Amino acid sequence: MALSQRELHVRRILDLYGDSLFRLACSYLRNEADAQEVVQDTIIQLLRYEPDFNGDAAKEKGWLMKTAANLSRNRLRFQKAHAAEELPDNTESTQDADLKFVWEATGNLPERYREVIHLFYQEGYSVKEIAEIVGRREGTVRSDLFRAREKLKEILKDSYDFE
Repeated sequence: MALSQRELHVRRILDLYGDSLFRLACSYLRNEADAQEVVQDTIIQLLRYEPDFNGDAAKEKGWLMKTAANLSRNRLRFQKAHAAEELPDNTESTQDADLKFVWEATGNLPERYREVIHLFYQEGYSVKEIAEIVGRREGTVRSDLFRAREKLKEILKDSYDFE
């Protein structure tokens, strides 16, 4: 059975960006099921709006990441408004076991800091690209990264006796 062009397009998107989208959604939602739904909703948005990236993979990934970030934030606002109970984070990290405790500590950061840390360190985005994805000024993103690092140092110092 031959696959349609849309099915091939979705498979290509999921192969290329599925893990990144899922990790980004997990960094916001800290729940695998919700993160999977955000990835699905992101693909639905892609199919609905059919943006033209003119073959530019960076623009395509940026659009997908921004859409996933927005959908994740929307889901968090909805959950907060409806007093949904947050489930514990059981998401397995693809990071080395040596750094797993750092990513666990990152989960204790406020959402605004978690997102910039994730996009900068795990996804490799520049400050400028992060500013576009999260809808903040570059200076604000730099400040958020600085503050996130400082808070992370405090958490690691307190929890793991790091200096």
